Amino acid sequence: MVNTALVLGAGGITGIAWQLGILIGLREAGVDLTDAGLIVGTSAGSVTGTLVASGIDPVDGAKLEARLGADDPPISPDWARGSQVFALLGDEHRDPASIRARVGQLALEAEVGAEEPYVESLTRRLPPGGWPARLTVTAVSAESGEPVAWTRYSNVPLHRAVAASCAVPCVFPTVTIDGVRYMDGGVRSGTNADLAAEASRVVVLAPLAPVRMRGAPAAEIDALRQRSTVVLLAPDAAVLAALGPNVLDPTRWEPAIEAATEQGRGLAGEVAAVWPG
Repeated sequence: MVNTALVLGAGGITGIAWQLGILIGLREAGVDLTDAGLIVGTSAGSVTGTLVASGIDPVDGAKLEARLGADDPPISPDWARGSQVFALLGDEHRDPASIRARVGQLALEAEVGAEEPYVESLTRRLPPGGWPARLTVTAVSAESGEPVAWTRYSNVPLHRAVAASCAVPCVFPTVTIDGVRYMDGGVRSGTNADLAAEASRVVVLAPLAPVRMRGAPAAEIDALRQRSTVVLLAPDAAVLAALGPNVLDPTRWEPAIEAATEQGRGLAGEVAAVWPG
């Protein structure tokens, strides 16, 4: 049992920026979440989580190269299949396992570019070094629809795990690990907060909570609250305006960090009530 857990949810490029800004603002106001005993990262949160768990100061993390450069492959979504994915993930009546299986099939069929240039592009933005002891990264098998939660004991390369967790179906290519192709951990849940059930105090940063049903599934958060003290943080109206409608828009990086830092300062009292000083 660990005392504290930081859960970092899905949310694209702007979601990473928001999470880093929140961490910066909270710390400026006297609350440091980067010392969490457990860090769970999903999709965008896997990038933020890797930075934090590796000891990168959020201020330095905010200097991450958000914009694509000459060495990065272009983002080329398969919109036809992607629209089917969006509809499936919004279906509240279909069995979640069958949704994941169908989304995986679409992800495998999608024409979105080559796998390795995508992995290399993301790897350049991650800190060097091994797998941090307190980090868990989520993904979903595109072949079976089964979710996975990797740790340092899973013997999975960290850079490939993060690339898999960020592999939004029909936007980025699936990522091969040990012969299996994986996709975004957000297909199962935007937060995967249940993986923090061993912690007595949990703070969840969910960039998509205000705009996506699966951004922070209510049942998942409610179940976690049965055994842990939980604070769920999501972008406020001012931050949503700064983030813009496209979570993959790198031009929103700086505005998102600035607005999130201000929001983080304002949330310090709420978070300090549950986070040990």
